[in-house]
Amino acid sequence: MKVTFADCSRLKKNTIHIALVGNPNSGKSSLFNSLTGLNQKVGNFPGVTVDKKSGHAELAPGVRAQILDLPGTYSLYPKRNDEWVTYKVLLGQDSIAPSDLVIVLLVDGSNLKRNLLFCSQIIDLKIPVVVALTMMDIAKRQGIEVDVAELERELGVPIVPVNPRKNKGIAQLKKSIAQAAQRAYPLQPRDFIANRSLAVAAVDDLKKLFPKVSDYAAVHYLINHENFDFDPPMQDSIGNIEQSNGFNPTKIQADEIMQRYARIRQIMQHTVSEPDPLQKKLFTEKLDDILLHRVWGYLILVVVLFLLFQSVFSLAQLPMDGIDWTFTQLRAWVDGILPSAWWSNLLVNGVLAGLGGILVFVPQIMIIFGLITVLEDTGYMARISFLSDKLMRKVGLNGKSVMPMISGFACAVPAIMSARSIENRKERLLTILITPLMSCSARLPVYTILISLVIPQRQYLSFISLQAIVMMGLYLAGVAMALIVSYVAKWFIDLKEKSFFILELPVYRAPRWKNIFVTMISKAKIFVTDAGKVIIVISLILWALSTYGPPSRMAAVDAKFNSQSSTRPVDAAELNIQKQSALLENSYAGMLGHAIEPVIKPLGYDWKIGIALITSFAAREVFVGTMATLYSVEGGKNADRLTLRERMDSARREDGSKVYNLASGISLMIFYMLAMQCMSTLAVVRRETKSWKWPSIQLLYMTSLAYLMSLIAYQLLK
Repeated sequence: MKVTFADCSRLKKNTIHIALVGNPNSGKSSLFNSLTGLNQKVGNFPGVTVDKKSGHAELAPGVRAQILDLPGTYSLYPKRNDEWVTYKVLLGQDSIAPSDLVIVLLVDGSNLKRNLLFCSQIIDLKIPVVVALTMMDIAKRQGIEVDVAELERELGVPIVPVNPRKNKGIAQLKKSIAQAAQRAYPLQPRDFIANRSLAVAAVDDLKKLFPKVSDYAAVHYLINHENFDFDPPMQDSIGNIEQSNGFNPTKIQADEIMQRYARIRQIMQHTVSEPDPLQKKLFTEKLDDILLHRVWGYLILVVVLFLLFQSVFSLAQLPMDGIDWTFTQLRAWVDGILPSAWWSNLLVNGVLAGLGGILVFVPQIMIIFGLITVLEDTGYMARISFLSDKLMRKVGLNGKSVMPMISGFACAVPAIMSARSIENRKERLLTILITPLMSCSARLPVYTILISLVIPQRQYLSFISLQAIVMMGLYLAGVAMALIVSYVAKWFIDLKEKSFFILELPVYRAPRWKNIFVTMISKAKIFVTDAGKVIIVISLILWALSTYGPPSRMAAVDAKFNSQSSTRPVDAAELNIQKQSALLENSYAGMLGHAIEPVIKPLGYDWKIGIALITSFAAREVFVGTMATLYSVEGGKNADRLTLRERMDSARREDGSKVYNLASGISLMIFYMLAMQCMSTLAVVRRETKSWKWPSIQLLYMTSLAYLMSLIAYQLLK
């Protein structure tokens, strides 16, 4: 691929395209956020489920840049899906890479030797490169001094020290990027190593087919051409070059890496001053002695996770109540000013109710991802993965599965998407299959109202609440069941692929509050747009099912209640409540509830709970709204003064026994803990696995497991 560049006048009118690359934990996310701010969007790279972050930045007056944040990688020898994305962009084999691409390569000043390997490879591709030298503050604290000017001369590319956290060096970096795009810096004519000598004849023959590629790009064309989008005749030609010249990719790669590190050692001898290796331990190492301790490390982890979940519930309660109150008032106001018609009912009980059901959980989504970002920024999240890897491996997972599982406590949709970082296909699939067993925020209102109904308000040691213990038990039980399911499922998923858990532990640092804010906004936007669209559509469908029924049955209900109002004096409000309940019972949703009642009766449920189970398959939080409608009749003419809990508490069966007792309440909580009642989650699993097979299996096993465990619980406790 020949990289062409626009002249200065064109750059003033158009956009410079920039790719941001670097090793993991080199500060790439910080720099991306500093350059783009909130001008970001997230999507998928074409053909793969790998996050694509892009954004815009103003480099200079009239000079605008589009920045693509490529997945982190350590070298140009990819192994994971995300590394292949970066590799193809750099080799010019991806349609998302425009012709005026400028590479901003991040180099960690505190890990210079390792970072220079990737840096030297990109330089040899003969693509315009600007090096952003990050983490110089850490290097200084470690006693490392870098001669930036000398390093710049050795590499032949501009180097700009930056500190994105404090916004230092950003202006100079923008200037250097614009100059690189305008050809102010000539491409380095001399290779970092003698790439042609790695395979002289094969490189020469390959360059007859692609005369404009560099010697080093020619080597990679020979190694990975099967993964490039070449036509069959071209693939055959390259294959013939390999065979005729005895091209050995493994030997070539080994020779290249050895030569690069030999050159890197020479460069570092006269550009980098390092401290005596016998000096005292760094702060990070001392802290790791405590946080990664075989005993204290796990105790601290449990405390951190407990505080994380407790903070989510306590911090989110006020804004959630505010959103709930706002939508309640809005629905009441809209209902009061609009005429009584099907379209006003649709707007109030369909659109506004569905929208409120989505937005009410945004505070929890934002808070949990904000707190997770704090853990990531400080460096502790990597330690959580490290500590949990041993347990995860026993059930077929690895340490990287912890993050999606933790995220699942907020919402399974973004949690399943975050499983993309797991390289091993089997471990990634297992993580996707069990993540919905984590008790997401949509289960919280169900747990809350059921616990208040069937668990007494009892205190132990004056401060430990029995209801709180039950709530925590539900969350822990979901985690335990997920690990058990993973252990069983690993024997049935026939994917033979070696798994290595290689994790770099970053240094501990103060969190970046701007980055946390950007992440919270981004995750909330993804939740509202991805899950919200599905929930709204299904909410409208469920409104129709709950509002309409067979004309003959609905007409019979109308006739019955019209007759009652004309033959005897009846409280109009109470009669209307009874009529609405009867209409609901005879609607299509009510018919479904009665149809499944024989199946759910052994679990301790009646037909009304059956309707709630059906509606909850759209979104679990619909349970509370469904109950509010179904049990409005239980309070008689004082129904409008009763809370939902009081209405449900007064619900009775035909024999006079309470519908919600300890046995049925525990059974229902277990069902909601285990069942797959989220259509948007199934849609995301379909998108991530590119097959309906796995979401179908997920729906089947989770529903069956929920039914079996609820049945056992009810039969034991009734």
